[in-house]
Amino acid sequence: MGLRPVPIPLDEYPVHQTPLPMDRVASSDRNFYDRSYFNAYDRTGEIFLVTGLGVYPNLGVIDAYAAARIGDQQWSVRFSDALGDRSLEQRVGGYQIEVVEPLRRLNLSCASPDGGIDFDLAWTAAFPAVQEEPHLLLSGSRPILDASRFSQVGSWNGRLRVGQRDFSVTGDRWGGVRDRSWGIRPVGEPEPAGRAAAEPLEGFWWLYMPLRFESCSVIVILQENPDGHRTLNDARRVWPDGRIDQLGWPRVEIGYRTGTRHPESARVHLTDGAGHPLTVEVETLASVPLHVGAGYNGDPDWSHGRWMGRKWSASSVYDLTDPQVAARMPFGVTDHLARARLDGEEGWGMFEHASMGRHDPTGFADWSSVAP
Repeated sequence: MGLRPVPIPLDEYPVHQTPLPMDRVASSDRNFYDRSYFNAYDRTGEIFLVTGLGVYPNLGVIDAYAAARIGDQQWSVRFSDALGDRSLEQRVGGYQIEVVEPLRRLNLSCASPDGGIDFDLAWTAAFPAVQEEPHLLLSGSRPILDASRFSQVGSWNGRLRVGQRDFSVTGDRWGGVRDRSWGIRPVGEPEPAGRAAAEPLEGFWWLYMPLRFESCSVIVILQENPDGHRTLNDARRVWPDGRIDQLGWPRVEIGYRTGTRHPESARVHLTDGAGHPLTVEVETLASVPLHVGAGYNGDPDWSHGRWMGRKWSASSVYDLTDPQVAARMPFGVTDHLARARLDGEEGWGMFEHASMGRHDPTGFADWSSVAP
């Protein structure tokens, strides 16, 4: 197959950034992706929803997912299809994202095949979106993650049904976090392991903490090597008028549940531009392991970008106390609903964390190490 004989509608607009038509991306890497993420929570911790949609141009796939946890059960729905012409429409199966006002208002809808997760939700931003520092993760000298992302906190209105439970979603009680990212990350079918099978990763440590307070939002993103060397450091305070304060080099103390690496609390020490200390106290409530039904790395049932055939969808309900499910939960990224305090002000948001393998600063020597 050669070039398409005709352009696509997006080529009509002055948005090109390479000599290529808009149905092609600049990289030939199979792992190129363009994806959104959202979460929604009420301030009781009773329910926590994560959801998103992604396109994978070099794999020819578009897909979406939603996963919601109530108690020890986690519902999930996934949709996947062949990617058609690149366009502004974000729809696959019973799932759709509508951009009403860019960077400010969006509508999300989901109709699962079995009714396990259904919603019509309207997002309203509380603070301006923030372009994060570039994210780079290498395997040897090869980038396995090379991406840009912006993030934002806000509120939801609408309706949500999970299992047999109906929730009335109102902006005074329901908040959330969202991000949009694009670039390269492992997606689709697994690649041959090659050298990585003989020289496996020693460990991975990650923290992503977007929080919403009444006066500001705080976003902290950290990634460290097994020896504690920090490869990503981004800490900011965002004001309603769009001003951004950089908050230095965060020091993090995490209180893990005994016998696990489940974070129950955290204290994050920040520094403003004048050198004044700021401390964020965090308590985690509900959590969603992203590799249990949501398709993130380590999910054996489905993964983002994998070819599932045309017009595919599936629903599942997971018992998180099932030994087989519980055994894999420590080996992936988990999103925790977070209640926080900053200078006496209460805030809410997400404490996304992964601590796998060796991490010297917290005393974890290998993949079997847990908190005392």
